[in-house]
Amino acid sequence: MKAERPPERPPGFTYRSDKRIVRASQFTMHADDVSLAMLAERYGTPLYVYSASAIRERYQEFERAFQGCEHTVCYSVKANSNLSILRLLSRMGAGFDIVSGGELHRIAEISRKSAAKTVFSGVGKLAGEIDLALSTGILMFNVESASELDLLAARAAHLRKRARFAVRANPDVTAETHPYISTGLHEHKFGVPWRDAGELYRLGDSFPYLKAAGVSVHIGSQITEVGPFRESMERVASLVRSLRADHHDIRYVDAGGGLGIVYEPNAAIGFAKLARQYAQALLGPLKSLGVHLLLEPGRAIVGPAGVLVTRVIYRKRNEGKQFVVVDAAMTDLLRPSLYDAYHEIVPVVLGADSSAAEKVDVVGPVCETGDFFAHGRQLRVVGEGDLLAILDTGAYGMVLASNYNSRMRPAEVLVDGARSRLVRKRESLRDLLAPERI
Repeated sequence: MKAERPPERPPGFTYRSDKRIVRASQFTMHADDVSLAMLAERYGTPLYVYSASAIRERYQEFERAFQGCEHTVCYSVKANSNLSILRLLSRMGAGFDIVSGGELHRIAEISRKSAAKTVFSGVGKLAGEIDLALSTGILMFNVESASELDLLAARAAHLRKRARFAVRANPDVTAETHPYISTGLHEHKFGVPWRDAGELYRLGDSFPYLKAAGVSVHIGSQITEVGPFRESMERVASLVRSLRADHHDIRYVDAGGGLGIVYEPNAAIGFAKLARQYAQALLGPLKSLGVHLLLEPGRAIVGPAGVLVTRVIYRKRNEGKQFVVVDAAMTDLLRPSLYDAYHEIVPVVLGADSSAAEKVDVVGPVCETGDFFAHGRQLRVVGEGDLLAILDTGAYGMVLASNYNSRMRPAEVLVDGARSRLVRKRESLRDLLAPERI
């Protein structure tokens, strides 16, 4: 069976000839201008590699799509919280969306000025986290319950700090996505019922240190159709008009994130058009309101900008079923096990004559049947010792990594043009055992 040419993710990940690494008849996948094979040799595997050029391009597509509208792109830190990636985005002018005090500490580490463009989301904010956010001077809290509003008011009064807030209201808009990442319906833990939002704004008025400043929604993640976004903004626009009529000075609309990527081949093609359609869906219902739009993309910016490089350690056949066992595992990339998520898997080195393909399961070494990256996948034939790249792992990859089976988490490398830099060292056994006591 003849294999098709493996997918690429331009501008970050493309096949090129590199005679320093492979024979003249072969091609190796590069991150920007650096060979993944060379990075694997230098830093070992499993290895996360990120493309700075891909991150910049995606961020700039968002900026172009919303030009002419007062807006702030608040990158969703939970998608990938590596400090070097956060600093790269901060230097381009990004704000940030955080869901924990730990993420706020990361923002403070890379740029204290970025706090003024940071929004704090999440259903379970702790008093200490609220105090930290108030002291840091973040832009706004997205409040998700009456109890949280009470606590925010108490902490703001205690610190004598003015707290701007938006209520996260559930618009009950159905988004076609995995149920684990759908967030905008009344049965989800996030936000408050639409009919209760007005009462929370009135309650906020009774607290001297609280200031109602915006309306927040987020309907889910990995949404690739813009219709649900338009529908939610139509409801938001109506709520803004109602709140202003009730004398609330609503300046911001936080549209959340959720714009997805295509994990199948040719994922990078058409993103600029999708970003423009997304902008039109959000801005249409909000025209004439004069609000400052907050956007919270995460996956859409960093997802295609990362790959997980792994090495084949064994080939194994059970009753006619072929397994390719690699040194990466669900501890390094959880998405396939957690969501049954699809990721393209390609050879790092591509021979001009290696056109044969086979159907395999790509699995890891962890002692769980759920430790897999692909089931029944048509892949080019690879041998023991060969390198594979798991594509589109820049989002929800390393941030979900764990030490299950006492495995050490992988290293991370950021490539920018012809330069590569280790931005997180591989964990050692000493790192793994350091917090424990006998």
